[in-house]
Amino acid sequence: MATEQVIRLTQQVKAGGCASKLPPGSLRAVLSKLPVQDDPNLLVGFETSDDAGIYQIAPNLALVQTVDFFTPLVDDPFTFGQIAATNALSDVYAMGGRPLSALALVCFPQSGDLSILELIMRGGLAKMSDAACTVVGGHSVRDEEMKFGYAVTGVIDPAHVKTNARAITGDALILTKRIGTGVITTALKQGKAEQLWVDAAVKSMTTLNRTAAEIAAKFVGVHAMTDITGFGLMGHGREMAVGSGVTLEIETARVPLLEGALEAVRAGAIPGGLISNREFAECMVQDQPGAEIEENVRKLMFDPQTSGGLLISVVDDEASTLLDALRVAGVAGVQIGRVIEQLQERGNPSIILK
Repeated sequence: MATEQVIRLTQQVKAGGCASKLPPGSLRAVLSKLPVQDDPNLLVGFETSDDAGIYQIAPNLALVQTVDFFTPLVDDPFTFGQIAATNALSDVYAMGGRPLSALALVCFPQSGDLSILELIMRGGLAKMSDAACTVVGGHSVRDEEMKFGYAVTGVIDPAHVKTNARAITGDALILTKRIGTGVITTALKQGKAEQLWVDAAVKSMTTLNRTAAEIAAKFVGVHAMTDITGFGLMGHGREMAVGSGVTLEIETARVPLLEGALEAVRAGAIPGGLISNREFAECMVQDQPGAEIEENVRKLMFDPQTSGGLLISVVDDEASTLLDALRVAGVAGVQIGRVIEQLQERGNPSIILK
């Protein structure tokens, strides 16, 4: 406990959590130049920027594969491990899959305190155990900036895959977690965060998306699903819109915010990832005529989330029933918008804010 008090993990890195990832524009520039893979068993690859890959291995069975690791975004090592595991598992849940096994990825300073690493790995293992996902091994490298996460493998019936590219005009859009983890953890790093803000963000980031995904899987009207992580609501919403060939309409006043998120923005706690996300996605975002959106709220639409919630596109007739089922199960789902039209031209906005 003394070590935890002396060493603040957030002070050991330049950026924390999903805010430490490469900007979406940089990643897209590279991926777009790679050759298309010709494998009939590859059901979902990286072409539509989906949450995980799907590879079919039998008529009714496919693997769900993903990898996610990042730098510390909280000071407590055990909690950091929990968040890293929850975040990595989320990609499998977002595809509708069930996680089975995981490999740990460790980057740690040569001269680092190994008791800290032990706590990080214990936290990750605890959350993996909660998800009934077995950690079977891993890999480590020396790195002055510590990083931790997992490569996760799950299974799914190919007929029940939920991608981010099948939203349909008329669908309702439901979000299952509040946003603001990026600005709040940045405020923590800058010494500006109140403990209540941090506690709420940590509770959100350590809550598995398993329950929300399992409930969504029971509704035939769920057409598309993705989790909101490093690219923020606008970045991942843009991927859903472009992949589906539709426009999303988001009611900013209905987007649920974590306690302290607006205060963190007002205090100047703006992560670099938020700026990168805005540079990438804002060209495809347009305000509805007459809309009056507070600038600080607008910024939060681009906030990089770590272990964020699911964005679910569901037929409008089933939206209220799905919301009721989520709330009964303790998931605070909120309808934040709808799918309004097909994209006619590449230059058209894929997201309209109101």
